[in-house]
Amino acid sequence: MTSLTKKKEVFGYMPGDTPPIGSMLSLGFQQVLTMFPATVLVAILTKFDVGVTLLAGGLGTIIALLVSRRRIPMYYGSSFSYITVVITVMSQFVPECFNDPNVVYCPEGVQLVQVGIIGTAVLEILIGLLIMRVGKAALDKVLPPVITGSVAIVIGIALAGAALNMAGAHWGVAFITLVATVLFSVYLQGRGLLGMLPILLGAVVGYAVATALGLVDFTAVGAAPWLRVPAITLPAFGDPRAWGAVVSIALIAIATIPESTAHLYQMSLYIDQLAKELGRAPLKIKNLIGLNLVADGCDDLVVGMLGGCAGTNYGENNSLMAITRNYSVPGLMLAGGFAIVLGFVGKLAAVVNTLPTAVTGGLSIYLFGVIGMQGVALIQSEKVNLFEPRQLAVGAIILITGIGGNLALPNGIFPFNVPVLFPNGIPAIVFAALIGILLNLVFLVLPPARFGVKERENINLD
Repeated sequence: MTSLTKKKEVFGYMPGDTPPIGSMLSLGFQQVLTMFPATVLVAILTKFDVGVTLLAGGLGTIIALLVSRRRIPMYYGSSFSYITVVITVMSQFVPECFNDPNVVYCPEGVQLVQVGIIGTAVLEILIGLLIMRVGKAALDKVLPPVITGSVAIVIGIALAGAALNMAGAHWGVAFITLVATVLFSVYLQGRGLLGMLPILLGAVVGYAVATALGLVDFTAVGAAPWLRVPAITLPAFGDPRAWGAVVSIALIAIATIPESTAHLYQMSLYIDQLAKELGRAPLKIKNLIGLNLVADGCDDLVVGMLGGCAGTNYGENNSLMAITRNYSVPGLMLAGGFAIVLGFVGKLAAVVNTLPTAVTGGLSIYLFGVIGMQGVALIQSEKVNLFEPRQLAVGAIILITGIGGNLALPNGIFPFNVPVLFPNGIPAIVFAALIGILLNLVFLVLPPARFGVKERENINLD
């Protein structure tokens, strides 16, 4: 008896593939839809222009893809990791930005932050080039997981007060928004595109409830033009206050670099699996860590010059690509083009700006907490030995100075004035990162083993 075996057809697009135009249009729009909620929410929270943020994110994505020689399929959007320090810097130098709840855009504060974002870009590019030359191991010694994970925890927890203050605008609406978002994120996971959009769906539920309660004013939407030129601003390079912003914001790359690297590893695994099924050679993009960081830096360079929010490659979009098996770089470039076009839609920006503070607060309670938990996950996944006094000391000091500084000190500022850089004091998150790095360097220069101290066994290792 003869059995006929039908070869299973494999669907999916590798980074160098160009899907048919119809498929590429729909897949590209999905990418934009997936990045939209988080990217726009960051702009709202930090008083950036929504249109510029979309425009800069789209253009930055295209530039980053070209810089990576179209080898690394990533979409770039606004990063939550920078929210704490951006709000701190803007509140410190332009307090009127956040004293008035009716202010939705603060150009003076944005221009100061732009200089800091460009500083981040330069740092990421330099670190990327260094890794390309000497390897990642050297960076891991200076920025071990106990530092990067602890800083991520601080970033999330430090935003707790801001989240609760926003939720306090209407606790009922905030609670409904929060519950809806959590339920969507848990019960829709793995369910295609919907599973990628819990933030958007939660915002829609909260927005609907707020509208029913008469909390949404649509006056500005009616007055807004359909098409408008985004409010692009130039960095305030000549403002002496910007130098403090450079150091403060650039240091947050400590948290985003490991995140970006983790995304690269994840994508490499999925892409090589698809390549195997298609009968092609593996691409092994996990070996392009340095180039990936250079691409990250180029994205931040673009958004910093235009006035968009500091960015990172998006895990949400990576997950969408894994689900759809669409890693096409041309498709991602088309998605970037879509985002650029959306940046010119005036009514879209106006609608986004009507999002009630309470809805934003409900979303933020969940999202900011997730940032903190991701720091915990990083420490856990890297099996950091927290029974070792050296590791314990570094993490403990970062947590207390970072979280405690934000909770206990006026405006979250340590009263240590540094001429030019921090004339009004050092933001707590920056102080925490600096002291953690310096303490770790002490242990590198003077390792305990040199003094006959034996490192404690890491019980986390199998």
